[in-house]
Amino acid sequence: MTERNEAGVWQEVPSPFCGIASDDLTISVNDQQVTVIENGDPITVKGFETPITDTVPRVDGQETSLANAVQRIAELMRDSQQTVISGLGTDLNGARSAMALADKGRATVDHMNSTGAFRNFLVLQDTGWMNTTLAEVKNRVDLLLVVGSDIESAYPRFYERMVWPQETLFSQDIESRDVIYLGKAPSGDASTSPKGKKAQVIPCDDADLPEVMSVLRALIAGRTLQADQIGGIAISVLSDLAEKLKAAKYSVVTWSAAMLDFDHAEATVQTLCEMVKDLNVETRSSGLPLGGKEGDTTVNQVAAWQSGYPMRSNFNRGYPDYDPYLSDSLRMLADDEVDTLIWVSSFDIDRTPPKTDTTTVVLGRSGMTFGQEPAVFIPVGTPGIDHAGRAFRTDSVVSIPLRQLRDSGLPSTFEVLSAVEQAL
Repeated sequence: MTERNEAGVWQEVPSPFCGIASDDLTISVNDQQVTVIENGDPITVKGFETPITDTVPRVDGQETSLANAVQRIAELMRDSQQTVISGLGTDLNGARSAMALADKGRATVDHMNSTGAFRNFLVLQDTGWMNTTLAEVKNRVDLLLVVGSDIESAYPRFYERMVWPQETLFSQDIESRDVIYLGKAPSGDASTSPKGKKAQVIPCDDADLPEVMSVLRALIAGRTLQADQIGGIAISVLSDLAEKLKAAKYSVVTWSAAMLDFDHAEATVQTLCEMVKDLNVETRSSGLPLGGKEGDTTVNQVAAWQSGYPMRSNFNRGYPDYDPYLSDSLRMLADDEVDTLIWVSSFDIDRTPPKTDTTTVVLGRSGMTFGQEPAVFIPVGTPGIDHAGRAFRTDSVVSIPLRQLRDSGLPSTFEVLSAVEQAL
């Protein structure tokens, strides 16, 4: 349980920034200054230690009251033919308020990470998948296959907490675990075991991954191929990988959809997921898509509860109209289909709205800077620092309670968007 001692030090603090929701941080709070003392990493340290530099809303670059800023947003929405609420770097309550505002204002909702997320969603909707949880990885995995992703750069503590823990539920010898990379090589040493066993790397370019994964699936199915190599990889190497996957007692295939940045990457994700199903005929295997950054898992959970769909739904007709192409906010902005953009980003000062001539409203973390001043800017609090909240981790099965660590006086995204909804 997150607790604070008399010296202003918080123990067992969960991180809303890392995707895997590390919940063992020790954090010092001195007035408005937050410092990660133990168990930090570059992503969590930046997230917690970003200083507060502005606290007053602005309209057309001029400081104003929160009430005036809210009224201005309501005016823009009333005059808008097509409002898009995007960014959506927020917690569970922030997502709920965004959905409520979109419903009342007949807006479109989309997350800043949807381009990557839909590489997964399209597969889930089409053929389904067999996925696992972080706890299952920690306690059961004996072979981890990482496809096309340098996961330690985006999830720095994944290996420490999930692959090389000090103990497991079933007393498994973690040194017996194998880590294999297919595609990108790891950028650091996190995938190396505590006793120095390094990950096997089978390198190939992103452009070759679709064909390589198809061949790997065929080999697992026992097919004979009339080729010596594919994508620069010897067939014998892929045959050896196929045998290792079939021999494993609990293999996990993991990937970060955001890193599979090539045309029709969803087809490769689908091949991967179908391969996992094939393996389960004789052994146990699961997938583990990695995400959860900027609240994307949380927002899509809320969207599914409230509308039956993930992001990219339009409320123009008075009900959620889901279309992953027509409601792609980046496409809509590029095609000049939007006259008001409401951008929410309460976690990261660098996740500013895309360059656009569209009238833009920003509910952002204090310290954001803009190439072009938005029509309205409201600095909002960060969940897990400035106010309490909840956030889902990458596997979607656990929502992490976030505690308020300081009193910054900044409103939450929920408070601001709820006020706009009332003002409409």
